[in-house]
Amino acid sequence: MLNLHFIRKVQLTVAILLFTMFQLQAQQYAANWESLNKRKIPEWFHQDKFGIFIHWGLYAVPSYSLVIPDGYSEWYWCNYNDTSRHNHKAVKSFHDKIYGKDFTYDQFAPQFKAELFDPVQWANIFKNSGAKYVVLTSKHHEGFALWPSKEADASWGRTWNAVTTGPKRDVLGDLTTAVRNAGLKMGFYYSLLEWYNPLYLKNPAEYVDKVMMPQFKDLVTRYKPSVIFSDGEWVLEDTAWRSPELLAWLFNESPVKKDIVVNDRWGRNTRKKHAATYYTSEYGSGLDKNVVWEESRGMGESYGYNRVERLADYKTGNELILILTDIVCKGGNLLLDIGPAADGTIPVIMEDRLTQMGNWLAVNGEAIFGTTAHTTEKQWSSGQRPSAKKGEYQTGYDVNELVKKRTDGKAFVEMFFTRKGKQLYCIVPEYNTTITIRNVKPLPSSSIEILGSGRQIPWKQVGKDVICDLSRLTPADLQHPIFTIKVSAAGDN
Repeated sequence: MLNLHFIRKVQLTVAILLFTMFQLQAQQYAANWESLNKRKIPEWFHQDKFGIFIHWGLYAVPSYSLVIPDGYSEWYWCNYNDTSRHNHKAVKSFHDKIYGKDFTYDQFAPQFKAELFDPVQWANIFKNSGAKYVVLTSKHHEGFALWPSKEADASWGRTWNAVTTGPKRDVLGDLTTAVRNAGLKMGFYYSLLEWYNPLYLKNPAEYVDKVMMPQFKDLVTRYKPSVIFSDGEWVLEDTAWRSPELLAWLFNESPVKKDIVVNDRWGRNTRKKHAATYYTSEYGSGLDKNVVWEESRGMGESYGYNRVERLADYKTGNELILILTDIVCKGGNLLLDIGPAADGTIPVIMEDRLTQMGNWLAVNGEAIFGTTAHTTEKQWSSGQRPSAKKGEYQTGYDVNELVKKRTDGKAFVEMFFTRKGKQLYCIVPEYNTTITIRNVKPLPSSSIEILGSGRQIPWKQVGKDVICDLSRLTPADLQHPIFTIKVSAAGDN
């Protein structure tokens, strides 16, 4: 029989070794993030301000969700299966009635034909919107890949990418080429999670090793994106997803190591934690100018196309312009989403909204692109200001309500500020014959003009404020109800 003292000594030694290994692993993990965070986010992302998000996958076939906050049609499969989801009953009832109880989600794949998909037309729409970059869902949580991913087919045990079923074409590659030919940057949304992938459900670690890691590297190596919008991270820690390792490859070895920009969704413990990633918010009040951040949202309540949404559910062109303005004045970027139909067409209402934004940016883009946040984000009227809404996810913050004139003694936003060097831009939601810009002191030789008008406007300094006389301007001078006053050589009092 072994000596009890000897056994305990061995156990203690093993325990010490395990603890030491754990410490070394923890140190290595910390060193990985410490190293990653030394990399600065490429400058182009700070300058470009406005991008187009595209949610397109099998969920575009049923394109159904309740029109409620978080009423995302791209979650159709999960909503059908998960009884805890608030959309479950509605989606299940719709599905069983329209497609039948025996109709499984994979049967949507052959119906996702994209027969009218014209990548050049899409790219022209994006370019005309004024956007500078595009981010397409390479695969959502459903796991269906929009490029010829062998890992998708192999792990699902069926044809599960756009080349082997459905469109029977590399829609991701075709759009990437068209977008770049239009002079825009191209990026991809990539979900770490796949809800019902058989290998993921059986062994997440094996899924990460055999599917996620090689698939991600194939996507990056093959198409060389400028942006990776990671998602589906919330179920596992970043170490389980092997995110530090993957990002180290991306930043140091990949073909896009110099220009790639990534968001903060790499594990349930990574949001708003690391300088190497930009922070994300959605359908909310955004963040602040002290961090690099991007707000994403749809034009309605869904990212994927939702046939249930009506005109009243969509933001107007002017509302979207003010959302962009509000985000940029706080130092953020806007990633505005469209959800194409299963046949490959962009719904006309979405094209219309992008066209309106493009027309405005053609005149006022100088006040958006390449700007930084001013010391003061907004100018408020007198009165009681609304309490600040913190957080970033569907907080009920609506800038379009904040610009409406009030008669109840409450304050409203009179203008938004951005800056480019010594130039101050004042984006004004509504015309008045006289406009006061408070706490600004231009040089006596400074000029003040309305962007797009080609006309300077009279102004005078009164104490700490600048009084602008707009009485001689015509609607043609303004070109749009939301207009920009540019103050050259501006300074703060």
